[in-house]
Order: sequence, then C-alpha cells, then structure tokens
Amino acid sequence: MENLLQITSSEATIRINGIKSLMQKIDLDAVLISDNANKFYVSGRVYNGYAYITANGNAIHFIRRPVELSGDNVEYIHKPENITEILRSKGISLPSSLGLELDLAPYSVVQRIAKIFPDTKIVNASGIMRQARSIKSEYEIELLKLSGIKHAQSYSQIRDIYTPNMTDLEFQVEIERISRLNGCLGQFRISGDSMEIYMGNVICGDNADNPSPYDFAMGGAGIHPSLPVGCNGTKIKPNMAIMVDVNGNYTGYTTDMSRVFSVGSLDELSIKAHKCSCHICQELSAMGKPGIEAKALYDKAIEIVTENELGHIFMGHRQKAGFIGHGVGIEINESPVIAPRSRDILAIGNVIALEPKFVIPGIGAVGIENTYIVTPNGMECITLAPEEIISLD
Repeated sequence: MENLLQITSSEATIRINGIKSLMQKIDLDAVLISDNANKFYVSGRVYNGYAYITANGNAIHFIRRPVELSGDNVEYIHKPENITEILRSKGISLPSSLGLELDLAPYSVVQRIAKIFPDTKIVNASGIMRQARSIKSEYEIELLKLSGIKHAQSYSQIRDIYTPNMTDLEFQVEIERISRLNGCLGQFRISGDSMEIYMGNVICGDNADNPSPYDFAMGGAGIHPSLPVGCNGTKIKPNMAIMVDVNGNYTGYTTDMSRVFSVGSLDELSIKAHKCSCHICQELSAMGKPGIEAKALYDKAIEIVTENELGHIFMGHRQKAGFIGHGVGIEINESPVIAPRSRDILAIGNVIALEPKFVIPGIGAVGIENTYIVTPNGMECITLAPEEIISLD
C-alpha cells in the first residue's frame, strides 16, 4: 500500500498547524476540505474525498479514491454521510462550527454536508485556506525555485525552435512541446471558474489588444470561442512583438514568467515601454519587504508609468487589467494581489508574480513577468531568464 502523504510528516504538521492557528483566531471548530488544490496542500497529493481538520486535533483524510492508500489518519468512505459515522465511532464530537470552501464548493455539495452536520453552523473557510497557503514553507519555496530553474531552461530553448513564417499557434505548440519534455506537468491550476487557460499564452501583434473575458493582464482572441484567450493563428511578421507567457508548473508549484521576442527590431515606444516594465520590477522588488501594503507596490508602479507618460497603454490598451501582480504557488491566482484596492500586506514567504505589461497598437505586448519570494531584504527573483527583448532572427 502507498502512503497517503507525499510530503514529510513534519511538513504536513507545519501546514496543518498554520490552518489550525487561523481557525482558532475566529473560533472555528473544524474545516472540511474538498478542493483539489487544498487537499494537495495538506497531503502532497490529490485524491477524491475530504480532509477534516479540527482546531485542536489532527487531520483525518476521508478517501473514496484511489484505493489502497495508507496512513495513521486515513479513513475510507463510500459517501459523505460516512464522515459523521466515523467521527462518532472515534469518540470525536461533531463541531459547533464547520468551515467549507464556499467560494469553490458546488451548492449541492454544501447542502449535503449541511444535512450531515444538522446542528452545526456552516462558515466560509475559503479565506482561511488562501491565507494559509500564501505563506510558503522552506520546502515549498525550494519546489518553486526548482520550477523557476526549469522554467528558465525551457525559455532558453525558445529562440532555437522558431522558424520563419510560423503562426503564433505553431510557435506555442513547439514551446509547449519543449516544456513538457523538460518536465512541465502541463496543468495551470486556477482557483474558481472565472479564469481558464491551456498551458499559457503566446500573443503576437494586435492580438494582444483583443479583449478577453478573463481577468488576465493580456487578452488575445484565442482560436475558438469556447476558450477566448491567447494565440489566434496570427502569422509572425517582422517588427511584431511576441509575448511568451507559458506554464511553469514543474513541481506542483508554478512559477509565472513572461518574455518578449521579435523578428527584426521594434519601434522606440515599444523599447521604452519594455525598459519601463523592467524598471518597475526592479523598483518593486527592492520595495517589497514584509509589512508593506500590496497596494503601495501598485501605486509605485503607476507613479513610474505616469512619469514615463505610458499610462494609456499600461496593462492593456482597449481593455485594462486591474492588477499588476498576484500570488503564485499551487495555483496561479493566490494571495497576495498587487492591486489598487488590495488589503493584503506582504509577509515573509509570500511568492508573487509581478507583470507590469504594455500593449502597443500595431506592435503587440511588451514587458516582463517574474516570480519573486518575499524576504526580509526585499523580493528575490527566481525566474532568472534574460529580460531584454530577444531577437528570433
């Protein structure tokens, strides 16, 4: 039989204790986790079932599939109703308050759980889980650094796979191929149902100015209305910006990185905007120390953009994104969020992708995106690929 935990018991304890500490602050008796990303966080694997954590006890993993997993706190169930039966058999009192991931769980599941715990107050635990996961352990940081190394290695091969007369789709397929061969898992985990993407975006020319329904910094029309984002079959031409923002999930923990390529040279405005993006990342990474408000980073970026008179193309042209950075880890839209109304405050162990980008009509998107770890001395970059515009000639 295979052990359920795919992380060390000490690492699991660190994570569970972090969740329990947040539960105790709001007098929450227990949480019942059903979201795959959160189950992966507490166990190191995805399974069909639930993780049950009490404020004063250990985690119990109630599993339906796969069969034959072992562990001290593994219990097999056929249906959710078995959960309360097992708790009673263990002499564990049912909670007065129970946290569920109400931002993520289907209504039918919430209603079913509520019937199983009829005398229990149901509380939204989505925020607790986001807050717990926003502070990465040393183990998680090492996985992110490894993803960053592999991510940069894949990007270093991009120039060699380009051939003249390629479309953006053909270029992206080749980038995806080398990424997978280098160990990329292929999955971009995103919390909630408001964003969808397949392995990332390669956006060329005016396609960068096509509005998307998703809350991404870059849009793109996509190749089908069922997934209206990213490459759309544009042929790569001289003097066109090609932004590559492709999957960095090599370890279950995802780095986020964008770089710009071109055939021939870009115009002065594009070069100016790209340099401004690099400057913003430098300034914000030095500024991003524990205790600083996330919105202060956003305000600083706007100040730099305004000084350079580039506000009309910053974070989009026809449609603008309302943020310049976001937490990454198991998913690509974690806390903290670098936005004007963000209430987040940076802490040691936050991992943040900064993506100050510009969209220039007739040219495309320029700017960089890097992933950073918040340290006592500022933000450490872990996506160490060249930042200048790279010629494909």
